[in-house]
Amino acid sequence: DDKLDVIATDHAPHTLEEKSNTYFNAPSGGPLVQHALPAMLAFVNQEKISLEKVVEKMCHNPAICFKVENRGFIREGYFADLVLVNLDKAWEVTKENILYKCGWSPFEGTTFNSRISHTILNGVIVYENENFTNANAGGYTHLYMKKFGKKDAYHLPTLYFSLLDPAFWASRCTESSFLLYCTRNKLCGT
Repeated sequence: DDKLDVIATDHAPHTLEEKSNTYFNAPSGGPLVQHALPAMLAFVNQEKISLEKVVEKMCHNPAICFKVENRGFIREGYFADLVLVNLDKAWEVTKENILYKCGWSPFEGTTFNSRISHTILNGVIVYENENFTNANAGGYTHLYMKKFGKKDAYHLPTLYFSLLDPAFWASRCTESSFLLYCTRNKLCGT
C-alpha cells in the first residue's frame, strides 16, 4: 500500500558485547545487510509484498530519494550493479556463513528460501556462489572496505543493487548479451 518509500538497512555491525549493554548504553542498529534481501524475499514467498515492490523499495526508490545517478535501475548507460538470486535455494543462517566482521546476526538459526548467488558491482562479479571473486571492482568497494572491512564490502547497502532472478534474465537475453552486460563498467544494452 506504499506507506514506506524505502526499505533499507544502515548495517550497524556492532559486537554482541556492545549490544549487551543496557538500552541507553547499547549502540543502535544491527548487522543486517547480508540478510536484508533474503528476509524481504521471505515476505515475497509469504505474499506480503511482490517481487516488483521489493525491487522498487530497495533499489529504485533509494536511488531516486538520494539522487544517486546512474544506479538503482537496470538501464542502458547505468552502472551494472546487480544481485542474482536463486529463489529456490533454502539455507540456514549459521555462524559459519555469516560474513560480518562482528561475527553474529540476529537471523542466526533462520532458514531463508532464497539465496544470493552473485553480486556484480560496476559490471564486475565480486561475489559468486559463496566466494568473493574480485577485490578491485572500483569506486564504492574501496570506500566500503575502509569502513566495514573486506568481508562486509561485498554486501553493500541495497541502495547500489538491482535484483534480478536468473530465470528472468535468461528468458530475456542471450548468453552473449549476459556476458557483455556483466563485463563492462556500464550497461551497453542487450
